Amino acid sequence: MDKTRIIQLAGALAISLGALFWVKSTLTVEKPKTRVVVKDKVEYSKVLVAARDIEIGTSIRAQDLKWADWPKKAVSGKMITRERQPDAISKFTNDGARARAPMIEGEPVIASKFLMANSGFLAMTLKKGMRAIAVRVSVETGAGGFIRPNDRVDVLLVRRNKGNSFADVVLSNVRVLAIDQTTIKATKGKNGDKVADRSIKTATLELTPEQAKAIARAENMGQLTLVLRSLAESEQLHDDMPHLSPKFAAGGDVRVLRSGVMTRQVRN
Repeated sequence: MDKTRIIQLAGALAISLGALFWVKSTLTVEKPKTRVVVKDKVEYSKVLVAARDIEIGTSIRAQDLKWADWPKKAVSGKMITRERQPDAISKFTNDGARARAPMIEGEPVIASKFLMANSGFLAMTLKKGMRAIAVRVSVETGAGGFIRPNDRVDVLLVRRNKGNSFADVVLSNVRVLAIDQTTIKATKGKNGDKVADRSIKTATLELTPEQAKAIARAENMGQLTLVLRSLAESEQLHDDMPHLSPKFAAGGDVRVLRSGVMTRQVRN
């Protein structure tokens, strides 16, 4: 074999090898990268939570509560766990528990937010030094039935004489404890909004002893009317105490119109 022939064969071999490598690299499919998945190592406990929004005074039913997963490290001693109290739901429902404070859906339930059936609800919700007094109202004098427990109201005294009406503010920023001697009775309006029962007869108010005496005196002078206050306005006050008008404070005087004659009564 001559030299030229050897060179030709070597060139052909080189071209063939180059073509082979080119084809191999073109047809080779890149392998997908391996994804590393880190499993969640957080441990959970079953914690008792509110299954819906619960209002103050509501009688607790089984559908109001449920068990939910809660990070074990975030479970406090006040929370109710299924591990420690597996019969908690039946206990609260069978014992006639009521909500002592409002709760929102998904909020962990703690025992201090419930009152059992044999507990005095109003006595427990009253602030220290305050008194609960029931006054006569009606739908017409109760903001159309929209005044509900825990709302803030102003109390007006309306007196009528020979077709004329006179109104005075007796108290302002008063917290309503109950409506018609119940804190839970409510119905749904046309738009789905909850409103107080339409048969309102009494409203229980939270007052100081002096204010309770003043409202009792005012109730005998005429019709008491409740005026619903804006929530935003109430939150802007420096305190959440009710305020008694100086005109009705003990030791003051009230002008009473009888048969067209104005008289002055001095109170002790």
